[in-house]
Order: sequence, then structure tokens, then C-alpha cells
Amino acid sequence: MLDSYQFSEAGASLGFRLPPSAFFKLPGSQPMSLVPPANERSLAQPFQIPPKLYAQLLDYRVPLTIGSIYATTVILLNRVNKSRGYKPWAVSKTSWFKILVILHNVFLAIYSAWTCVGMWRALRLSIPRFNNEYGAVGVIDGFCRVAGPRGLGNGAIYNSTTDQWIMPNPEYKLGPDGLPDPTDVGRLWNSGLAYYGWIFYLSKFYEVIDTAIILAKGKKSSTLQTYHHTGAMMCMWAGIRYMGQPIWIFVLVNSFIHSLMYSYYTLTALHIRVPNAIKRSLTTMQITQFIFGTFAASSYMFVRYSIPVTVSRAVSWEHLSKAIPAAASAAESGIAAATASAGLVPWLKKLAFRAAGAEGIAENVLNAQGQHFGADALNAARLSQAKQQAENAILYEIIDCVDNSGQAFAIWLNVMYLLPLTYLFARFFVKSYLRRKEPAQQKAATQIQQVEKAGLDALKGVSREIRRAALEQNGDGDTSATDEETTNEKIQKLTSTAQEKIHNMESKLASEKKKDEFEAVPPKRRAKRGEAEKSVTATPPVKASNTFDFWFNLTSILELANRGAV
Repeated sequence: MLDSYQFSEAGASLGFRLPPSAFFKLPGSQPMSLVPPANERSLAQPFQIPPKLYAQLLDYRVPLTIGSIYATTVILLNRVNKSRGYKPWAVSKTSWFKILVILHNVFLAIYSAWTCVGMWRALRLSIPRFNNEYGAVGVIDGFCRVAGPRGLGNGAIYNSTTDQWIMPNPEYKLGPDGLPDPTDVGRLWNSGLAYYGWIFYLSKFYEVIDTAIILAKGKKSSTLQTYHHTGAMMCMWAGIRYMGQPIWIFVLVNSFIHSLMYSYYTLTALHIRVPNAIKRSLTTMQITQFIFGTFAASSYMFVRYSIPVTVSRAVSWEHLSKAIPAAASAAESGIAAATASAGLVPWLKKLAFRAAGAEGIAENVLNAQGQHFGADALNAARLSQAKQQAENAILYEIIDCVDNSGQAFAIWLNVMYLLPLTYLFARFFVKSYLRRKEPAQQKAATQIQQVEKAGLDALKGVSREIRRAALEQNGDGDTSATDEETTNEKIQKLTSTAQEKIHNMESKLASEKKKDEFEAVPPKRRAKRGEAEKSVTATPPVKASNTFDFWFNLTSILELANRGAV
């Protein structure tokens, strides 16, 4: 900030420091974001943004209202879908719904690619190369000062102490309204960030249709989905509203990822099979952009560098003593040539005035070339040179990359949003790709477990039927104690035998389940068909024997029942 600037006579320099406490305050009365310049219509800017609409949609109540309604609606519809058993809604099965889904994905893929190309072009026009006059400092200045003309020290700076924009270079002026001139070229804001960033901010409201499609299909919208869309609205609003310098990262990188992601969604909507490796790569790229964006955006808070500034100061004897000797040599050579070529009439006129005692008038007499004579010319040149050098003194001001608390607020909000988002995406990646079994293995294991469970239930049912049959057989009027004891012994023997076999079956199921916890190494995707068939046919008999054990156990119990009935 301007109140912490330091002056130095050294050249341009780059440094780092911890963010000051002023960067952790909520933004106060910050000026409205600068409106994009009105350029001719082209493919890069097919329409103009009305200044009034531009300011109205950057009101903080817009993203807060839309984000709150979106999050509340998703929570309610998730409960509705759960109560319906996550069955698809009838509208999702219609042909026009499928067509709209395809058009939605195609539109976002094309729009994202258009934004990415436009932002890349803006970076090329505004960021100097490393071989510029000031090297790395010139590059840093291109990223830190987003408004004003091109060149180190020419960028517009917002002074939060006076709540005014200033131009460090007096050769450039602000507009009549006290804002940077929208016709200035060479900085990131006017080159495209204001235009593409504002539209990208609005696109975050449109992207909630992704969630509507998921809910219409009867599925649950995850926490990741809801947090991602709601947070993106607020972060893009803060970045454009307060002209946060690192918001270009969000616009450029995220639009590139979205162009690939929605192209993938378009292919899946068209029922075109896409390798799972591509989906995994897209998720990896998203996580990478979040990590890169977190570190890149937060680094703006620590950067300081110096810019050349022309400073007006009073003429002192110290400065005159340094300036006059340098000016004297140049002035004397010019005076000698002027005196030699001076005409006789002006010289005689000058002598006449001096003879009459009019010394002041004599000093103002010029020669034929319109210059002073002799020592008068030397003194005038010395004073003029010293005055000019004193007024045009150039010093280097050490400034922060971030101007005010509004820009700092936008940076911190984006960083705090990206940290949980990175965790949610990493958890999704682990669940979806690292702990997920192959579909064929998962289906086979599920079928075998269902059969074995059915067999176990059947064994328990047979045990109950044997007990009931034995009681009915010995309950036909014979009430003797001896027969009752004999019957109970048979029942207990049959029951214990059935329970023993059930216990053995449960132990076997537990051991098989423990083995299933270790995933088998899937065969190579491009293995020969013969080898794949052998691997598939060689595995089922081992587990299939568990099903035949059920029928063997059932037969044994029935034989015991027949013996007991005899």
C-alpha cells in the first residue's frame, strides 16, 4: 500500500515479505470494478457489455442469493430422490431431455475453449518477456498492475489511504472521472481480463444446470458438486469485483479444464465409449489446477518490487553544486560558437546600454541568433540545467504487489475455497479409481454371496421344519414319559447336527469374505481373447463349489430326518 512505500536511488529490485495486517481486514469503500473498454465487435468480443449492467451484476447480493437458493434446493431434492429410491424422473427419459443435455455440454465446451483462447491472447499482449529492460521485475509488474499503460512504473495504483487512483508516472493522466483511462493498452485488465472474467463469473450461475441434470436422473448430488458450484460463484465475484490480480489463473486454467471436461460429457451423452483413463486424467488435472492455483494466488500477498517514479523536489545548494559543473561544459561550448557568429549591431547595442547605466536592459539584449552574450548565456544555461535536473529527479519506490484490502480479500477467499475443494476431489479420486474393483469381479462376487446366503437361510429353515415334524409325529395321543424323552433326544440330535453344519457354513462364508477383501490383479485390458477366457473360466469353479456344498448339507440333513422318523 502507498503508506508503506519506501524510496531508494538504486535500480529496480524484487523482494518478499510477510503480508501486513491491513491485508486481513474486510474491504471497505472500494471503487467499483473498471468497465471493459468498448472495442469493435469481433470474434474475440462479439458484443459490448453495458456499464450499468456490468456494475449491477457485481453487487454482492447477486451471488449470495443465487448460491443460497441453489444449495437449499439441492439439499431438498436430494431428500426427495432418496425417498423415491433414487428412481429417474420421467422427464429424464424423454428424447428432448437427452437432446438438451447434449446441447448443454456442447455449448459449455465451445464457450470454455473460446474463453481460454481469449485469456491466453490477453496474457501475450500484456505480460512482457524476461528479456525486457527490467528483467524479472518488469514481468512481475505485468502481473501485479492490471490497469494503466504498458511499462514499469506506468501502471495505475489504488491508494487505499486516500481512496483514489494515482498514476506514478506524471506523463500519464487519469480519466475525467478519476479512474484509469479505458483506452490505455498494454495491461491485463483492458486486454481481456475485464471482459472474459465478467462473463466467466456469470457462467458459474449457468453451470448449476449440471446439478439439475443429475437430480433429474434420480441421482444424488454430492457434497463436492454443491460446494464446487456455490464456492465458484463467490470466488469469481470477489476476483472481478475487487480486480484481484490472480483471478486470471481461475479464468484461464479453469476454462481450459472445462473445455476438455464438457467435451468428455458430450461424448458420453452421445453414448460414445471413452476409456476410463481419460476420466482419471481429467480428475488429476482438476486436482493439479487447484494446487497450482492455491500457491500461485497466495504468492501475490508476499511479493514486493520497486518502480521508477519521477519526484519533484526543491532546488538545494547540494543539487546545484552537482548539476552546475555538468551543465557548464555544455553551455560554454554553445556560447563560444554563438558569440563568434554574433552580429556587430546587437553587440554595439549591448555596449551602449551598459555605458548608459542600464545593466538590466543590457543583459536582455540577444545576438543575431537570439541567444545571450558571453557570461549571461553561461549563467542562464547553468540555472536552467540545474532547475531541470532538480525537478526531474527519478527515484525507485518499493511497493506491494497487492494494492488494497479488497484485492487481498479476493485472494484469501479463493485460497480458502480451494483448500477444501482439493481435499474433496482427492477423496473422490481415491474412491473412484484406487479402491474400486473391476465391474466383472464385483458382479461375480456379489452373485456368489447371494447364492451362499440363500443356502444358509434354507438350512436354517430345514432345521425348523425337522423339529416341527418330529413334534407332530410323536404327538398323536401318545403321552408316555418314555416316548416323550425319546422324541426329545431325537430332536436334539437332529437340531445339533443341523446347527453344526450351519456353523461350518458360516465359518466358510467368513473365510471367503476375508479373501475377497484382497482384490485380484485384473487381466491386461488388451490381452488375447483366449487367455482372457481361460482366466475367467478357471476361477468360478473354486467359488462355485461353495454352492454345491449347500445341496450336500441339505441332503445329509434330510437323510437324518428320515432316520429319525423311522
